[in-house]
Amino acid sequence: MSDIDSDKWLEAMKSEMDWMGSNQVWTLVDPPKGARPVGCKWVFKRKLRADGEVTAFKARLMEKGYTQRPGVDFEETYSPVAMAKSIRIWNTCFDEVIRGYDFIKNDYDLCIYKKISGSSVAYLVLYVDDILLIGNDVRKLREIKTWLSIQFSMKDMGEASDILGIKICSDRSRRLLGLTQSSYIEKVLKRFKM
Repeated sequence: MSDIDSDKWLEAMKSEMDWMGSNQVWTLVDPPKGARPVGCKWVFKRKLRADGEVTAFKARLMEKGYTQRPGVDFEETYSPVAMAKSIRIWNTCFDEVIRGYDFIKNDYDLCIYKKISGSSVAYLVLYVDDILLIGNDVRKLREIKTWLSIQFSMKDMGEASDILGIKICSDRSRRLLGLTQSSYIEKVLKRFKM
């Protein structure tokens, strides 16, 4: 690999293989006689913050499905991950677990949960399988993160500086929190030559 960040890509590849192993993604078997195994390839992506800074290197091992021939290599295709039923099952599971930890679902936005413990208030925002935690008690937030990591296989990304292309600006000493989409606005202005 000749990329300047080759060490980071190799680490991302190892992480993907470790994840696949721990989640038992496949079972290694000998192919049946006459079968033509499907190859695979690595797909790489740099995850960027709203300001364009690289925050993570992602490597995914993908099958070369485009080499398969209909009627020869397969009869039907489907993706259980993208099915609405799979998403509902995941969301129902998450909802049951999180409510069991005394989080209350927001009536107006079903992806927002609130937990109140004395003077501590924590909000959990769920976007597909990404979680954003916000609260007024750092110790309680750490406790929630620890509990979540026991319930789900998750990675703590630290304090959020952006999410979904939205930059998060905070000043704890002044108790201020702000959101900005300046990068998106600049892209729109550039696109329309403004």
